[in-house]
Amino acid sequence: MVCVSIFQPPPLHFSPRRLKPSVSFSVNVTPSKNAFSRRRTLRVRAIDAAQFFDYESKVALEFHNSQKLKIAIVGFGNFGQFLARTLVRQGHTVLAHSRSDHSAAARNLGVTFFLNTDDLCEEHPEVILLCSSIISTQKVLLSLPLQRLKRSTLFVDVLSVKEFPKSLLLEVLPSDFDIICSHPMFGPESASHGWSGLPFMFEKVRIGNEEQRISRCEKLLNVFAREGCRMVEMCCADHDRFAAGSQFITHTLGRVLKMLMLESTPINTKGYESLLRLVDNTAGDSFDLYYGLFMFNSNSLEMLERLDLAFGDLRKQLIGRLHDVVRKQLFENAVKVKTLQDNYAVLKHAQNGSPMVLSSEDKRYLFIIKPHDVAKLYKSNGSIQSVDNSKLKIAIIGFGNFGQFLAKTIVRHGHEVLAYSRSDYSRVAEELGISYFNDADDLCEQHPDVILLCTSILSTEKVLKSLPVQRLKRSTLFVDVLSVKEFPRNLFLQYLPPYFDVLCTHPMFGPESGKNGWKGLPFVFDKVRVGRDEPRTSRCDRFLDIFSSEGCRMVEMSCAEHDWHAAGSQFITHTTGRFLEKLKLEATPIDTKGYETLLSLVENTAGDSFDLYYGLFLYNINAMEQLERLDLAFESLKKQLFDRLHVVYRKQIFKHEEKVHDLPDRSMLPEICEDSNVVSSLSKTVDTK
Repeated sequence: MVCVSIFQPPPLHFSPRRLKPSVSFSVNVTPSKNAFSRRRTLRVRAIDAAQFFDYESKVALEFHNSQKLKIAIVGFGNFGQFLARTLVRQGHTVLAHSRSDHSAAARNLGVTFFLNTDDLCEEHPEVILLCSSIISTQKVLLSLPLQRLKRSTLFVDVLSVKEFPKSLLLEVLPSDFDIICSHPMFGPESASHGWSGLPFMFEKVRIGNEEQRISRCEKLLNVFAREGCRMVEMCCADHDRFAAGSQFITHTLGRVLKMLMLESTPINTKGYESLLRLVDNTAGDSFDLYYGLFMFNSNSLEMLERLDLAFGDLRKQLIGRLHDVVRKQLFENAVKVKTLQDNYAVLKHAQNGSPMVLSSEDKRYLFIIKPHDVAKLYKSNGSIQSVDNSKLKIAIIGFGNFGQFLAKTIVRHGHEVLAYSRSDYSRVAEELGISYFNDADDLCEQHPDVILLCTSILSTEKVLKSLPVQRLKRSTLFVDVLSVKEFPRNLFLQYLPPYFDVLCTHPMFGPESGKNGWKGLPFVFDKVRVGRDEPRTSRCDRFLDIFSSEGCRMVEMSCAEHDWHAAGSQFITHTTGRFLEKLKLEATPIDTKGYETLLSLVENTAGDSFDLYYGLFLYNINAMEQLERLDLAFESLKKQLFDRLHVVYRKQIFKHEEKVHDLPDRSMLPEICEDSNVVSSLSKTVDTK
C-alpha cells in the first residue's frame, strides 16, 4: 500500500523491486504557467512495503527448538531434582516420577509430576533418566511398563557404579531401546557453584544407527557439555576400576572422619580444613549410596582391604618405633644405674683422702646458677644492649628445610640472622645473606638476642643439652617452632636457667602450605617465661611482629590447649595423609573434588619426614587417644558394611527357602514298597540314626 501526501497526484510508476522498505523520497513536479505559482513537492513514503524475510532468526529458532527433549526423570529425590533444575533452565520438557510424592517440589521447578508410571510412559518421553538409588535400580526398572513407551526410547542412568547398571539395562530392556550409561561426578554440594570443569563420564552402550537416534544421544550429552562439564567417554569397566580407587576411598574416609566428630579449631591448618570439607561433602549422601559403591563395584572390597592394611601398617610402624624408644630408655636407665654406682664408689674413695677426678663431660654440667645471680639479673635495667632497638640478632639452630624457610622472611624484615646445624649449609646461608657457624660455641659468643630452635622434635632435647648456654648473654630469648608444645615447654623449663626467657610457638604452616604467603595462616604462641622489664617484653613483641606483619592469624594459647586441639586436627591430618600415601593413589580421568582434596593432602604430608609425624604421636599425650578413635571408627564402618552385606545374604537364603517351601511336597525317602524285607531294613536304618 502506498500513501501520497497530496490529493490526486500525477500517476507515478515505481518498480516494487527497487523500493527499499521504510524509505522516504521526494519528486519535484514543475507546474505549467496556469498552475499554482508555488512549487509543490510530491512526497511518497513506503509504509507497508514488502520486508526482508529474517531467515536466520527462523532457522535459529527452529534449531533451538530441535535441541529440546522430553525427559522423564524416574527417581525424583535430591539428585533428580538437582538435575531437573538445569534441564528446565535449558528449556527441556521434564516429567518426573518417584515412589514418594514430590509433586510440590516438581511444581516449583516447572516439572510435571506423575504418581503412576503408566501415565508417565504414555506421555512418550524421548529419554528415561534413571535417578534411583543403586540398591533400588533393579526393582524400579522392572516396575516400568516398557510396553507403553515408544520403541527406541533412550534410557540413561546416572549411578555412581557403572558395570552393574550396564548389565542390568542390557538384560532387562528390549534390543530396540537405546542405552547410555553415565556418571556426573558431582552432586548438589560439590556443584553448588556450577558444573564448569567437573567431570561427566559416559559410555554409549547401545545407540541405533538412525540419524534421529544419534542426534537425540548428542542432544542429551550436550545438556552437560553446555554447562562446562569435562566430558569423559570411557567404558564402564574402566570407570569402576578408577572409581574404586577414588570415589569409594573418598567416601570411606569421609564417613570415618565423620564418626570422629571433627570440629573446627582456633588453629586449623589447610590440610585439616580440607578434611572438614571432605566430611561436609560426603555427610549429605545416604548410607545406601555408600553401601551401593561397596556392594555393586567389584573393585571396592579390594580397596577396603588395601585401606585396612595401610592403616594397620602405619599403626604397626608407630607402635614399633615406640617399642624401640622404650627399649632404648630401659638400657639407658641400666647404664645410668651402673654409672651412679661407679660414681658412688669414686666419691667414697675421695672421702678417704684421694682426689676426685671429673671427666670433661662432668665438668661441662658444673655450670651452676646461684640465686643471687638471678636476682641481680632481674634488677638490672640494661640486660639487652642494641644499637638498633627495632632489629634483632636471631640465631637459627637447625638450618634444614624449615629453618631456611623461616630465615628468608626474617632476613627480608631486616633482622640479622646467624645459623648453625649439624649438616653443612654454609653455601645456602651465604646465598641468603646469613652468617653460618660450624661450631655452637662460636655462634653463642656472638650473643644473639634470640635462639630459634628449628630442630626435629626427636632431636630437640639432645640439641638443647648440647648448647653452650654459659656463653650466651643472660636473659637471651629461647623460641621453638615445634609441632607439639608441652614437650618443648617442659624441656626449656627443665634445662634452661631461670634468667633465660622462653617463648613457645608453632607456625601452623610450612614451605608447601606457606609458599604463596602467610596471610591468614595461624601462628600459635605461649609466652611461657618473659621478663617484665621493657627491653625483654619489647624483644618478644618484635619477634612476634615478624609473623603478624606477614598477615598471620596470631593465636595466643597455652601449650596444653594447643596439644589438645592439634591431636584432633594436625595428627589426624598427617595420619590420613600417611596411610593414603601407602595406597599410592594417582590422579584419574574422573577425579572428583573430594578425591583431588585427598591427593593434595598426600602431597602436603608426604614431604614431611616420618620423624616429624612420629614426634606428633610420641610427644603429644592426646595423640594415642586419637589414633585409637580413628581405629575404632574405621572398624565400626567396616562392621556397618559387612552387617548390611550379611542381611542381604540372609535375605537371599530365606528367599530360596521360601521357594523350596512353595514346591509341591515330595517324599525325602524312597517310597516304601510292599516287600517286608525292605520295610524292616528302612526301619532299622531310622532307629540307628
